Formats: sequence, structure tokens, C-alpha cells
Amino acid sequence: MSIQAFEIQLYEKLNQFFFEHDYLLMVDKKQYRKITTSGFLNVIFTCTSYENEILLDVNMGCRNEKIEQIAQQYLGNARDYWEDANTFVISIGKFNDSKNFRYKIQTDSDLDDACEEIRSFLLVHGFEFLQSNHTLDAIHQMFNATPKLPCKYVYNQSHRRFKGLIVSKFVNDENFKDLFEKHRRGLIFSHASEEEVQTFDRLMGFLMYVSDN
Repeated sequence: MSIQAFEIQLYEKLNQFFFEHDYLLMVDKKQYRKITTSGFLNVIFTCTSYENEILLDVNMGCRNEKIEQIAQQYLGNARDYWEDANTFVISIGKFNDSKNFRYKIQTDSDLDDACEEIRSFLLVHGFEFLQSNHTLDAIHQMFNATPKLPCKYVYNQSHRRFKGLIVSKFVNDENFKDLFEKHRRGLIFSHASEEEVQTFDRLMGFLMYVSDN
């Protein structure tokens, strides 16, 4: 089966479920998206054809518009990507601490089982997690509670540090300057380029004069 044909079947089986929870299909972006007052929540499907099976990876995430409007100007991502960038994103497998977990689809029955597991996960864990963590305060806690440790809910730890600094400013964290130093040391420790560290310093210079009013 082609990827396109598989995706059509996948969406047909999931459309009603997501519609009932206010998530609408965006076929071109391969995701279901729910608009919020602060941005959007989304569930993203990535399909890969491999020999006689299709591997399905499911990620869920959130975009906070206030964070991303600043962050994307400093992260070096392609401009076409800016409006769709997630603030945090995590796969179902990683959320459940299952390393390299993906659904393996060979038959219609496999697809039915995968869809049932996806629906069950979102009902029990996923939707509540997204709804509880899309606010500035929640993202601040997620990115900045333990700045010396990797954050589970992002794939790029350097981007996490940029966004962590931004959100700490928006929530008026009294330890903002100290957090900057910790994230800066984290960048250097992870062997970030000199250019990236300088960009982080420029972000700090900008945020020193930003007011959340």
C-alpha cells in the first residue's frame, strides 16, 4: 500500500473521533489541530514505508504564539516553518518511555488496532496532558524547573533553552537572569556553536527590554 492510500484510510478511521474533541484535520500538514486562545494543540502522524509494512509514529504537541513569535526569529528555522512550529512536542512512545516505539502496520487489522490504541491513549492521557500544559505557566515549569537536565518534551534541547528563557520573561520569573546563565552554560556544555551562543546573548539583550503588557 502506498503512503498516500494508507493516510487516507488512517484519517477516515480517526476523523470522527478527533472532530468530537474539536480537533480538525489538516491534510497538508499531516495532523489534527485544535485552536486555543494561546495558539494550538496538535496530534501529528508520520508514516514511513519499510519493506512489507508501514511504520506509524504519532506525536502530540502545543504551540504558544507569544513564545514562538519571538523564538522563531532567533532559531534559524526556515521562514516557511515559523507559523507551524510547535513549542513542545513528544511522541506517544517517548511519553510512555518506550524507546523507538512506532506502530507497525501490515494488515487492516493492524491499522484498526493501532487506531484503537491511539484513541485510548489520547482519552486517558494525551488530551488532558495537552490541555493542562499549553499555558505560559505550565510551559515555564516544563522548560525551566530543571535547567541542568534535558527536557523530555522537546527534540531539540538548544531550542528548549531559547524558549525557556522567553517564557521565563513572560511569567516574570524573579530568577530570570540566573536562569539565563544556567541555560547559557547548558548551551556551551552541549557544544553549541559560538554563533548560537552569541544569538542567545542577543535574545537576552532583547528580552531585557520586553514588557508583557
